[in-house]
Amino acid sequence: MAGLPRFLAGRLIKAIVILFAIVVINFLLVHAAPGDPAMVMAGEAGAADPKFVEQLRQQFGLDRPLLEQLATYVSHVATGDLGFSYRQQQSVWDLLLARLPATLVLTLTAFVFALVVGIVLGTLAAVRAGSVSDSAITVLALLAYATPIYWVGLMLMLLFSVQLGWLPAFGYETVGGGLSGFARMIDIGEHLLLPALTLGMFYMAVYARMTRASILEVRDMDFVKTARAKGLSHGAVVVRHVLRNAILPVITVAGVQAGHLIGGSILIETVFAWPGLGRLAFEAVLQRDYQVLLGIFFISSVMVIVFNILTDLIYSLVDPRIDLAR
Repeated sequence: MAGLPRFLAGRLIKAIVILFAIVVINFLLVHAAPGDPAMVMAGEAGAADPKFVEQLRQQFGLDRPLLEQLATYVSHVATGDLGFSYRQQQSVWDLLLARLPATLVLTLTAFVFALVVGIVLGTLAAVRAGSVSDSAITVLALLAYATPIYWVGLMLMLLFSVQLGWLPAFGYETVGGGLSGFARMIDIGEHLLLPALTLGMFYMAVYARMTRASILEVRDMDFVKTARAKGLSHGAVVVRHVLRNAILPVITVAGVQAGHLIGGSILIETVFAWPGLGRLAFEAVLQRDYQVLLGIFFISSVMVIVFNILTDLIYSLVDPRIDLAR
């Protein structure tokens, strides 16, 4: 950890450059998409008069040249201003901060579930390679990987909400429930279970298959044979020697995918009416709300960069031979 300050300083500089490129590319791509926000707002207001549409364009700067709009947007982002939602009539930061907690609860729960269950199942399958349990875990992982997540969500909803009535089907918490404290936490947990399980199943399958393959590759190496020759128990060999070295590829993939969970949550939040950033992004696309969409892209990019840095830090903890200063 001696090179930690140098590592963080270097990554911060790279992150600024990458964010600048992402902001520019996202702005150009969003504005290249078909559709006119002014026409959408005019249609919602019940007025298609060309003068009214032109007034809307002038009001929100949509009549200016694209490069001028880009320069204005980049300068605002550099000062921490993500703009104003012309559709919601609210600051983009206020919208994002209102929806971000729900998304973080969903994505972090799904990520922890996928990582823990995936590593455990992958380890069990590798330790008992060729057995019935190995075949069962492999089939389960393949099904979870190949099945569309929206279909899984709908089936879970039909089973546990419609047929059995055990869990709520939609929303973040019971509307008008007036709950607080621990009772509210339980209520949110009940609403969270199905969407988190649905979102996490795909990633769980990835981690299970990767853990199994990595352990099978590591278990016959010389240092593992040496550990067995020293008389260590089977469990100690698997946990302290095999799994510790086999888990590095899983950490790599998990670190990359953790930042992408917001993108994967768009479909899940839409299916389960979860009031997070994913659903907000879907609504922003339909409404041509460029500022909100760009704000969500920006937050997502920041999360990807942060998780990549955390992945490198976790690397150094799992394997002290890795030098952060390089």
